[in-house]
This record gives sequence, structure tokens and C-alpha cells, in this order.
Amino acid sequence: MLTLFTGGNTRDCEGHSRREFLRVGALGVGGLTLPTLLAAKSQAGEGKNPVRGKSVVVLFLQGGPTHIETFDPKMTAPKEYRAMFGEVKTAIPGVTFGSQFERLASLADKMAIVRSYRHGISSHGPASEHVIAGGNKFQATMGTLYGRAAGTTNPVTGIPSNIVITPPACGDEYKEFGRNAQRVSNVGSLSPAYKVFDPSSGGQIMKNMQVNMPQGRMDDRQSLLGQIDTIKREMDAAGGLEGADRFQQQAYDVILGGVSDAFDVNKEDAETIARCDTGEVAIPKYLQTKKSNVPAQSPVALGKQLLMARRLVEAGCGFVTVTSNGWDMHGNAFGINDGMPLLGGAVDKAASAFIEDLDQRGMLDDVLFVITGEFGRTPKINNKAGRDHWGNLCTLAFAGGGLRLGQVVGSSDSKAGTPASDPVSSLNLRATIMNTLFDTAELRITDGLPTDVVNEIIAGEPIKQLV
Repeated sequence: MLTLFTGGNTRDCEGHSRREFLRVGALGVGGLTLPTLLAAKSQAGEGKNPVRGKSVVVLFLQGGPTHIETFDPKMTAPKEYRAMFGEVKTAIPGVTFGSQFERLASLADKMAIVRSYRHGISSHGPASEHVIAGGNKFQATMGTLYGRAAGTTNPVTGIPSNIVITPPACGDEYKEFGRNAQRVSNVGSLSPAYKVFDPSSGGQIMKNMQVNMPQGRMDDRQSLLGQIDTIKREMDAAGGLEGADRFQQQAYDVILGGVSDAFDVNKEDAETIARCDTGEVAIPKYLQTKKSNVPAQSPVALGKQLLMARRLVEAGCGFVTVTSNGWDMHGNAFGINDGMPLLGGAVDKAASAFIEDLDQRGMLDDVLFVITGEFGRTPKINNKAGRDHWGNLCTLAFAGGGLRLGQVVGSSDSKAGTPASDPVSSLNLRATIMNTLFDTAELRITDGLPTDVVNEIIAGEPIKQLV
């Protein structure tokens, strides 16, 4: 546990003040992260910041969302292939979504839908890890890759730069719902010190650290936060800051930075909470008895998860992953027939409220919202009123981020089984996200960062129709 001295003139036995002790602890760290490098450049009066100051929020539909019932209903296909519940017209002439997405359809002019995303992996674990990593060679999540270069905490506010929000993060009443975030929190071959911050694990630490500190001891908070980050990285380089200890350090940063309220959605006004709340989308009891894991898949917290995501990016978080469970719709409890109306309706309400909220606050260009999952579902409906694993075509949609919106990218074949035009890869997805977060041309010439990390950030071409 890192010990910090934040003020006062008391000196130790060698005559150093406590504040001097903090400065000494930060020496010798140069070249490890952008905050350190940029501070040096600023003092020299040179260089640009390659971090654009934008954020990414990924809504990851765990289990594999059906691409047909979401954004590619394919009503021209034979009955056993087309969207089970039909289609709804969107704000883009001639474009339709699945019928559960009526609210999102009205916002289609603020979205870009990709109907030709394929990676070919049809196994849950490998596909999840591949998509959320954008296929990078470290097999680390894109949020981890971002944090490795930009720093694990925002140098101004102290909020973690990479956060995952599962239902339990929104309160104790959701502790039994969809806790699993392992497949979207992999650090791969990077250090565990860069693992995503999970407030459902670190939240109790933050609660325990809610203490009243005299204002005089917080006078140099911004400078202190920057030094905390560099000290943490020096310790990591020496192998001394990994695992649970890192949660303690980041929780300390959150408290010291004064941004712990960002994790509390109850700070929002009642009207905003009601507009996004999915608490009424409960799974009927007759379905809960069919499969033991069905009750935990209820999307009752999803609206609050996305509301928390908006609060976190406002507080300076660069990458937020929001999880929604239950999308493995094979049939016999949570097939397309009984699962899609529940989960689809919840996503429609929560995601549309999130987009509208960003737009009303003037944040839409500064936040890239991505909706995806590990793979799509088989084009043909099976004999259990469900669809099975399918890595040959996957759900992918964007909103905001300053991209060119109001369009559909690519197309699927006549039965929505494979890309028919403009194929999009995971590398294209990663490049689109990384070019939103970084000025990659500037990052390319920034000395001091690990070359292999920079190479993975700048690799590939963004989806050309969007930039």
C-alpha cells in the first residue's frame, strides 16, 4: 500500500519534509506514460498532446447478440431467416432495425450501423476476448491498451482511465445480476497493473476511504494526483504494484480527486433516472424456473449502468465498458422468441436515453458509443425458437465520437450469413476506436512509450466510411 504525505512542514529523521518525500518518490520515472512525457514537453515548450480528450463507451452484449433482430432484420429472406418480430422504420430513409429497437430507430441519424463486421470466431471466451481487444497482439482489452499509453488515471481528476460497469456497480440491490466481467477485462500479456477498474470490486474500498480531510491538506491536489500516477508506475516497473493493491491505489485516487460522486447515479435528478431506468424489464417467473442462470440475466440495472458511464466520462474517464448479460439465445428459455423482447427492449430504452443525454449535454461528439458483442447468431432460426453461435457476421453500431453518422456501412448476403460488401474486421474496429482516443500521427512521434504498445494503437485503418 502506497503511503502518501500531503502537506505540513514536519520533517523526518533525515531532515526531509513530508511533501519532499512525495517528490523524491516520483524521481526516475521518466518515459513510462504520456502524463510524464507531456509534463516534460510542456516544461520545454514543445510538442502536442496525442490524447484527444475524447472518451469511448462500449456496451458489450455478452453471450452474442443476434445481428438480425438488432440492426439487420433482412425481411426479404425466407421466414426462417428473417427477424422473428419484424422490422421498424428508422430516421434514415430505406433503413430498418429489428422491431424491439423503436427508440433507437428514431435516432438512427445519430448512429452508424455496420452490417458487414466479421471475425469468424464462434466460441464465447475466445470471441469475447478478441472483440474487446480489437484483435491486438497482447490480447488485452482496448481499454487496457488505452490506459497503458494514456495513464491508469486521469492526471487532473484522478479517476481511473479504464472502467467496467457490471450491474452490481450500481448498488447492492443488483448484486445478484450479471457480475461476470472476466471476458471483457483481460490484460493479456500486459502487466496486471493496467487491468480495468471494476467499482463492484473496488467500491467498498472507496466507501471505506470516504473521510473528511481539512481543505488545507488538499491545496495541491492536482499536482499530487499526477505524482501518484508516476509513483504507481515506478512501483509497477519494479514489480511491486499488481492485483488487489492496484484497486486500493485507484480508489485512493478517486477519493483524493473528489470524483467518487461520479459512481453514484442517485446524484442525478429523478427525471433523468426515470428516463433511462430499466427496472421494470423483469424476467417473468415462468422463464426463471427453466434455467438456473436466467434470473441473473435480467436487465434491470442496464439503464443505470449507462447513466453511470455518462457520469464517469464527464469526470474524465477515457474508456468505459458496460456489460449486459443473457444474449446467448439458443432457445428453451431465452431463445429469440422469449429473450429478445426483454433484453432488446431494455437496450432500446437505455441506449437511446444515453445517446439523447449526451446530445442534450453537448457531449455527443466527444463520446464514441459502441454497441457490440462477441459474435452474431446463426442466420436460420433453430427448432428451439433460438439462434446459435455465429462468428461470420456480428452486431456492430456506433453513435457520436465525431464520426460520420446517419449511415449503414456494408451489407450482408441474402440470408444475413456473411458480409456481401465492404467487410469490416476487428482491426478496423480497433483503429476506429484508437483514432478517436488518440492523434495517432502525434503518438507515432512521441518518444518514450513502449514501441510495441504504440504500434498496436496506430495499427490498421479506421472504418473508412466513418472518418
